[in-house]
Amino acid sequence: MLIDYWRFALSNPRFLGFGFLLAFLSSAGQTYFIGVFGSGIQAEFALDAGSWGRTYMIGTLASALLINWSGAFIDRVDLRLFSTLALLGLSGACLAMGSVSSPLMLVGAIFLLRQFGQGLCSHAGITSMARYHDVDRGKAIALAAIGFAFGEAMLPVAGIYAADALGWRHTYYIVALVVLAAIAPMLWLLKGHRQRHALHVDALAEKARDSGGGSDYTRLQMLSERRFYQILPAMIAPSLIGTALFFFPAEIAAAKNWSSLWLTGNYWLYSLVAVVTTVYSGILIDRFGARRVVPLFLLPLALALVAINFSDHRFLVWPYMLLMGISSGLYFTGLSALWAELYGLRHLGAIKSFTNSVMVFSSALGPALVGSLLEWGMSFAVISMLLAAFCLFATALLVYALRRPGN
Repeated sequence: MLIDYWRFALSNPRFLGFGFLLAFLSSAGQTYFIGVFGSGIQAEFALDAGSWGRTYMIGTLASALLINWSGAFIDRVDLRLFSTLALLGLSGACLAMGSVSSPLMLVGAIFLLRQFGQGLCSHAGITSMARYHDVDRGKAIALAAIGFAFGEAMLPVAGIYAADALGWRHTYYIVALVVLAAIAPMLWLLKGHRQRHALHVDALAEKARDSGGGSDYTRLQMLSERRFYQILPAMIAPSLIGTALFFFPAEIAAAKNWSSLWLTGNYWLYSLVAVVTTVYSGILIDRFGARRVVPLFLLPLALALVAINFSDHRFLVWPYMLLMGISSGLYFTGLSALWAELYGLRHLGAIKSFTNSVMVFSSALGPALVGSLLEWGMSFAVISMLLAAFCLFATALLVYALRRPGN
């Protein structure tokens, strides 16, 4: 099986490298990176956990509203231009984050980071893999999604050390320069894309002729069927829960009597397991289809939320990270492939921009919800058990939805 990956990667090194690079660079606007600066930001602007969570929520909600519109442009704009604008925006967002001088400016900077980082960079990297690889869609998404795992493994710890040495503001200035410098290699990786896109358009036209033109859903058609809303809880669960867990590492560590560095220093295990799971899930998706691989992907996350309450022993962080990594790896690959399988490729950018906006919206609710519950005195143990119960509810609906045709 890994030989198939190797052959596929060797035959598509540049385009797969583009997907990996965009996924990795999106880390600048991902919660697992922003979250490690939370204590410094809270101290500078006198924010408690609830206020910081709500500040993050407002900026992220604004991003969720816009990306439903901005992400759809990937269906109409050349991928090279779309990706260049996304990276320019992300570099500017990092500069803005390093320059904030008030809580209101902080909301604006978070909006920009989430819009261009978590939003458009992720969207460009993963949607392009799903769109331009039909037979090997699972492998393509999996290899690109490893960029997320590399970011999760490397950047939170690097961010902690950089913030200690330089401060969180100067850390974001450096990240802005790195993102800006990445535009040139990104364009090199997209060399030959004009021919790739022309072949894709021809394939869509042939498919439309064979099927009578009715096999691809528009975004409105997707929203008019009941099945989408049955999938919705499972779609939002990883963003809502994962964002909250990565946003409050200091609070989780304090609840378990661990150091923050011990918790974030073990993100590497989460990322390693996510990479392995991503790779193997890509193979399974290509062989069996996303509809058969995806349904139970939330169960390891539910078990992780239960397992972390067994004791306060510091090594309990390992099964916690391992189980979260399994769910994350299945989520990275499975959901992106699922939309292509269920709704077709012609309007995939518009469909994924909408699903991304929903996931960004849920990622905004996570920190605000958990931060408010912590502020009101609810323990992390109770919060984690409630989140585990939500995972089980979402899984039941997902299994039911994928066993039924669209309606």
